Amino acid sequence: MKRHSTLVLALGSVLLLAAALPASGPRAWANDLPQVKPERQGFSTQRLQRITDVTQQYVDDGKLAGVITMVARNGKIVHFEAVGNRGAEDASPLRKDDLFRIYSMTKPITAAAAMQLYEQGRFHLNDPVSKFVPELKNVKVLNADGELADLERQMTMQQLLTHTTGLSYGFNPQGDPVDQHYVDAKLWESKDLDDFAKKLGEIPLKFQPGAQWHYSVAVDVTGLVVQRISGQSFDAYLDEHIFQPLQMIDTSFAVPEDKLDRFLPNHYIDPETKVLTQTEPQGNSAMQDYQNVTLFSGGGGLVSSTMDYMRFAEAMRNGGALDGARILGPKTVDYMATNHLPASINSGGTGEAPILGTQLNGFGFGLGFGLVTDPAAGGVMGSAGEYNWGGAAGTVFWIDPVEEVTVVGMIQLMGSPYPFRSDLKVATYQALVDSYAD
Repeated sequence: MKRHSTLVLALGSVLLLAAALPASGPRAWANDLPQVKPERQGFSTQRLQRITDVTQQYVDDGKLAGVITMVARNGKIVHFEAVGNRGAEDASPLRKDDLFRIYSMTKPITAAAAMQLYEQGRFHLNDPVSKFVPELKNVKVLNADGELADLERQMTMQQLLTHTTGLSYGFNPQGDPVDQHYVDAKLWESKDLDDFAKKLGEIPLKFQPGAQWHYSVAVDVTGLVVQRISGQSFDAYLDEHIFQPLQMIDTSFAVPEDKLDRFLPNHYIDPETKVLTQTEPQGNSAMQDYQNVTLFSGGGGLVSSTMDYMRFAEAMRNGGALDGARILGPKTVDYMATNHLPASINSGGTGEAPILGTQLNGFGFGLGFGLVTDPAAGGVMGSAGEYNWGGAAGTVFWIDPVEEVTVVGMIQLMGSPYPFRSDLKVATYQALVDSYAD
């Protein structure tokens, strides 16, 4: 019996090792989602080639170094392709398991973490944020007359998750005195989230909480709320409660030493030469140094792979569960993907949204996600009810609950002037030949 048990254990170890190693041919990992012939999920193989054509053209035109695109329907991958090179100064081919700065695509993951605690009754959406972050209790508001005014009401957890708190990002220091305060405070050089909150509490709000929508550091504060309620550091919480259950083996704030060769360079378009140029890390602030990380930015700090992010997106599309692991209940996910913005609220800034512009025309915002409420008003084909977000380096994902389609697009280009996200949507939907829409 003992010998039999030993053999079983040994065989099990071999099988586990084999599952973790790349298969021969195309790179395959234990956490890969199943890949099927597109026609089995209502897509045309021939028409999906247009995604390749579009991304290859971006590379050939020198607009992007490389692109990875993935399309899934009903949890089955119908398209997964890497096109181009790893960088403008690295001619080696882009690999499907390369790692990307996902920046604000961190936000939906942080929102999911917060909603896990909401499900446990650890907070209510109408709770004041100051209940968990007292550093923000006495913050002032810089009014239209340039005077500091007291809060008329405390910002709530719901406002924190919908970017309606009055917080900002500091994107426009030349034209906005509040944003200048963000730059002066050097928030991203904070030692940790506690230090971040202390600095933030000394900066005035742009408007009274709940008055309008404005993209902000609110989700970084959400990460601190998760940390304080759970009693775990935010990075440890995400690892235990989201990354491990969903087998997101390549998602983290700090890139491990043995994965640095898979971490891609970032890029920008040189304003003078108009040439795609690799960026160089500037200092050791958050989202510059990806090895010695102590400020765990819930708004933009994660690094991930295409497959990892698809696993998160698929879990959300599937009502909060994937491969037998449940991170949220289906009603919770539905609630997160519901528009929480009153019709009177207009956008006060653009941020890193894939689609949101200066006005919320055809779009809304849920708890951690941007929403498409009217595709015609937005001017890009899709489905009403789609929820999505993107990152500052051009990454994008969306979940279409009408067509049961999930898409992830990965690039590394800051401030992209190109309509990559719209082009990817058109190329994806034109390949769908069996629609579930009424």
